[in-house]
Amino acid sequence: MLFHGFFRSFSVFVISEEAGKLYRIFDSIGITLRKSNKARASTSNNFSNYDIAFLDLDSEGWQKRLIELKQYMPVIAFGKPDIKKAVESMKLGATDFLEKPLKNETVLEIFEKFKDKPKVEIPGLIGISKIMEDVYCGIRKAALTDSNVLITGESGTGKELVARAIHNLSDRKDNSFIVINCSAIPDTLLESELFGFEKGAFTGATYTKKGLIEWAHKGTLFFNEIGDVSPLFQTKILRVIQEGEFIKIGGAQPIKVDVRFIAVTNKDLIKACKEGSFREDLFYRLNVIQIELPPLRNRKEDIPSLVKFFINKHSSKRKDIHIRGITEEALDALMNYSFPGNVRELENIIERAIAFTNSSEITVKDLPSYIIKSSHSKKISHGNLKEAINNFEKELIWSALQKTRGNISKAAELLGIHRQQLQRKLKQYKIAT
Repeated sequence: MLFHGFFRSFSVFVISEEAGKLYRIFDSIGITLRKSNKARASTSNNFSNYDIAFLDLDSEGWQKRLIELKQYMPVIAFGKPDIKKAVESMKLGATDFLEKPLKNETVLEIFEKFKDKPKVEIPGLIGISKIMEDVYCGIRKAALTDSNVLITGESGTGKELVARAIHNLSDRKDNSFIVINCSAIPDTLLESELFGFEKGAFTGATYTKKGLIEWAHKGTLFFNEIGDVSPLFQTKILRVIQEGEFIKIGGAQPIKVDVRFIAVTNKDLIKACKEGSFREDLFYRLNVIQIELPPLRNRKEDIPSLVKFFINKHSSKRKDIHIRGITEEALDALMNYSFPGNVRELENIIERAIAFTNSSEITVKDLPSYIIKSSHSKKISHGNLKEAINNFEKELIWSALQKTRGNISKAAELLGIHRQQLQRKLKQYKIAT
């Protein structure tokens, strides 16, 4: 669907016996809709093709459809004035509720709200790229279950943020989220830290102590960098995951716990299993649901949004000047950098630039010298010619979209190609607009 004047396009999924009325509203406010005459028969296999859903609460089985759809896109619930239904729909995950009869200006406000947002938004996570939308969908799905989750990705990609998002979106959100920094617990303290101990269990045990696992009862236990744990740690934790129970040091009876386990690692655990440094049975217990976080270099279209977020986050640290943005030249330099430290490195760069800048905008001079050098001496990759051409073409398209603030028609004109050609290229390279 094309929405005139917007920076991105929309595909809308409608579930209603009165869909015709909604289509007429879309037409009247300038939206061209790709209709589906069999919306009711659609499966989750093609939900990812849509950006937003309008769900009629007067339709049969709307609760089930809402729970399913919200994993893939924002859901706008609408229906006859009914406070009970409206509240129930919001509790189940609807993004908004509109009363019938729908008005043009009300529907227009919905599209205004979502023009610069990802399809599935996760509090605390920034990015509108297709690859991050897939991550958001994975988070939503994981939050609906109690299954264990393994989050993989390079350092600095935001693995703990994803773990907290899963917890905060789940039914366990009102209970503890206990963090275990795996490499920080020596084997000598392992059992007392994880399981706790009874009073008198050993010399100096003058009180009964709860272990971290017991503190996580009814909540989530988060293993930070599970790939760094010792063989003893792996053995001790495996039984808890398998049986859902443990015994305190000095205790006589097993203690049952209801815990959801989320582990993160920047290591290749499959390789570690083959090498014998990580237990295969533990890997499969943890790897029920896997979410892989992409490095920042693979989602460069998110850099402008991240830069804006970090400027807003850290600008208040300057007491003498208000930092309101970044120059186009400085942003281009960041776009041309590979970010081996990922999002964490970008945040560090922006915070440093805010501290050193002498103007209300971050300039190239405020960036570290290695970024400027990288931008000036960017090397052509040693891949084959086709790959090099594709990369160059993708960068040209992205640059044109940046200069035209996402306007596809103007970007196509700037590139000297037809709008339809550019749309095919955007789809080919999976560039979000």
